[in-house]
Amino acid sequence: MTLVQGDITAQEVDAVVNAANRTLLGGGGVDGAIHRRGGDAIIEACRRLRATTLPDGLPVGDAVATTAGELPARWVIHTVGPIYSGRESDVALLASCHTSSLRVADELEAETIAFPAISTGAFGYPVEEAARVAVDAVRATQTSVREVRFVLFDARSHAAFEAAVGARG
Repeated sequence: MTLVQGDITAQEVDAVVNAANRTLLGGGGVDGAIHRRGGDAIIEACRRLRATTLPDGLPVGDAVATTAGELPARWVIHTVGPIYSGRESDVALLASCHTSSLRVADELEAETIAFPAISTGAFGYPVEEAARVAVDAVRATQTSVREVRFVLFDARSHAAFEAAVGARG
């Protein structure tokens, strides 16, 4: 497990995790950045998923893969985090984002994966809590992924994940 402060769309990994919304059709924050930099191939793949296997959108806590388009990754794994409510169900749903993404990565035979701080932007999850949930979920998951990289946009998020990694030793 590694931590990087930077731009998730610039990561040279097998799979980049997108903090998507249920529609899979783009949005703000990480989702918007991935769609913009990845180009039309990602949105077209998402539209195909919506037209076929996910007509109602992607459920919260689940994950699905598409091409990475023009990103320096092979795939984008889209996952929908919970909108923070302060309920215990938030923890289970956020943990599921990470375990589901790792399951999809294993299906793709990905060796490296980059996660953002899922749900900590517009979805309002406190970054310190989200970091603990994310780190614990990744550590508890059996996976063939060789490197899990958390790519944090700002110093506060990086510090929160650093504390979570250190606290869990």
